[in-house]
Amino acid sequence: MKVNKAIGGYFELELIKGTEFHPEALSLNTGRNAFEYILRAKRYKTIYLPFYTCEVMLEPLEKLGIDYEFYKLDSDFFPIFDFERINAESALIYTNYFGVFTDNITKLKGIKNLIIDSSQSFFSKPFKEVDTFYSARKFFGVPDGAYLYTDTYLDRRFEEDVSVDRFDHLVGRIDVDAETFYSEYQKANAMLKNQPIKKMSKITHHLLQSINYGEVEKIRNRNFNYFHERFNGINKLDLNAGAGDAPMVYPLLVDNGDKIKNILISNKIYIATYWPNVIHWVDEKSFEYELVNNLVCLPIDQRVNIEELQIIVDLVLSV
Repeated sequence: MKVNKAIGGYFELELIKGTEFHPEALSLNTGRNAFEYILRAKRYKTIYLPFYTCEVMLEPLEKLGIDYEFYKLDSDFFPIFDFERINAESALIYTNYFGVFTDNITKLKGIKNLIIDSSQSFFSKPFKEVDTFYSARKFFGVPDGAYLYTDTYLDRRFEEDVSVDRFDHLVGRIDVDAETFYSEYQKANAMLKNQPIKKMSKITHHLLQSINYGEVEKIRNRNFNYFHERFNGINKLDLNAGAGDAPMVYPLLVDNGDKIKNILISNKIYIATYWPNVIHWVDEKSFEYELVNNLVCLPIDQRVNIEELQIIVDLVLSV
């Protein structure tokens, strides 16, 4: 009998062997490649996508030579779009922004050829017969990884990804600090550009099997509600996070959001701006332009405790 893996010797990283949150989905290397998988499988010729999106979403469209057209959002993040324009060869992609707009997907699920980008809503459930993909990196300390629910499959085998070269920032933040290894984080992100579709790597599978998802959901919902109770009166967004959504961030839209972001960052509270590329696509008076400049995406992830939440509240209110 042939031995297929090493027995004995030095130990590898030991992780709990549990169950992933999306065990029935296709497990791929990145969210943009899950999108590419859909495009290849469904053979769409035109895609309608929101102006308010990450520029990496254009990568598979340009790779495959697929036409695309942007649409605007209203103040409730619902598409301003004539859905009758969608035909057999076209599709509309909608993002569940921050994991708090699942109600919009419920309204949209009846339209034909709908694709849901759930990269920001890992814990939201997919709707039947609606192509939906998720990104693990936005919610957990993993080097890559995506999940895809679809009813159309490609008749080809994909190589398994190898993530060992995109791991330094994950262990470096634990052993040293976030600032020292931020450049490694940027390098790891850059390495994911223009990657072919691959199966999720072994290490990412193992990491995602070791997470207590119930506890993560509980903490994220608690933290979201903590901010919502304190900021609902000043937030220009009408938010309604449903039970179990476990949002990615708390999105706070105020007129002086740019000042708040600067104050938080100067106090080592790191927040992302989604997405700087959008200001080059839209008018300065648009809702999307305001989101880039004044939306403050407050951290509510499983690492943040109540004392840290209150520090953030105090800093925001000081502005």
